[in-house]
Amino acid sequence: MAETVCKATRESFGMALCEMAETNKDIVVLDADLAAATKTSIFQKAYPERFRNCGIAEGNMIGVAAGLAAAGKIPVAASFAMFATGRAYEQIRNSVAYPNLNVKIAGSHAGISTGEDGATHQCLEDVALMRTLPGMMVLNPADHFEMMEATKAAVNHVGPVYIRLGRLAIDSFNDPATYKFELGKGITLHEGSDVAVIASGLCVNEARKAVLALESEGINARLINIHTIKPIDREIVVKAAKECGQIITVEEHNIIGGLADAVCEVTSSEFPVKVTRIGVNDCFGYSGPAWELLEKFGLTETNIGKVIRQVVGK
Repeated sequence: MAETVCKATRESFGMALCEMAETNKDIVVLDADLAAATKTSIFQKAYPERFRNCGIAEGNMIGVAAGLAAAGKIPVAASFAMFATGRAYEQIRNSVAYPNLNVKIAGSHAGISTGEDGATHQCLEDVALMRTLPGMMVLNPADHFEMMEATKAAVNHVGPVYIRLGRLAIDSFNDPATYKFELGKGITLHEGSDVAVIASGLCVNEARKAVLALESEGINARLINIHTIKPIDREIVVKAAKECGQIITVEEHNIIGGLADAVCEVTSSEFPVKVTRIGVNDCFGYSGPAWELLEKFGLTETNIGKVIRQVVGK
C-alpha cells in the first residue's frame, strides 16, 4: 500500500489541472474571486496568461466559459459549490448544458464540511441540481489520487462536467500503483454479502473504516465507491442488490436528489431492494467545526457502523 497522503481534494484538483496544462494548451481556468480557496491559484501561479478572475459574478463566469468552449478551448470554471451551481444555475442550464458545450464546472466547499461558514455556504443540493441537466456528468471523487485521475478524465471528456471538490484534508486510501479510474464505473473496495454500502466523496473513507471495523463482529459488508454519480454504474448497483439483498447509501448531501436517489432509481426499475439512506435529512446545515458537524449529521464512521448493524440485524 502506498504512503497515505492527507490532502483536500480541492488541492488535488488544482495540482491535476497544472499537470495537464503542461501538454494541453487549450485548458483555461476561470474563477469567481475564490482562487485561494478553490486552489485554482495553483494553476494561476503557473499559467497566469491562461487564468481569469471573473470576480463575484458567477453567472457571467459561466457565460465566458461557454464562449471559450464554443471557440475550441477547454474552460474550467470554479467557485464554491453554492455559487457555482446555485447562483449560476440558469447560465449552466441555458449556456452550457442546452448547447452541450465542453465546459468543466468545479464546485468547492460543498456539503456540511464547509463548517463555520454555515448554512448559506454549505451546499447540499449541488449534485441534485446538476443531475437534472441533460448531458451533464457529475463526479464526486473520494481522495487525493482519485481526484487527480478524475480531473484528468473530466478534462479529456468532451461535454459538460460538474466535479465536486472537498474543503477538508482527508487521508487517501487508494494506491496509485494499482488504482484505475474510469468515468461511469463504480469501484468495489471491499467484498461482502450481508449488505452493500454505497458511498461517494468524503464519506467513502468513513464508510471504509466502519466496514473494516465490523469484520471483527462477523458482519461482512460490501463497500462500493461511486465517484461518478451521473451516469451511475447501473451494473455494479444491480449486482450489489442481487447479491446482498439490501443497500445503505452514504453521502454528504441532502438525501433527496443525490446519490441515494440515483441508486434508488436503478434498484426500483431493475431489482427492488430496501435502501437505507445516510445523509443530510432534508434540512439546512449550520455553523460549527467541520468534523463535529459531520458527526452530528451521522456522516462519520461511528454512525455508519451503527446503521450497518441495525440493517444487518446484529
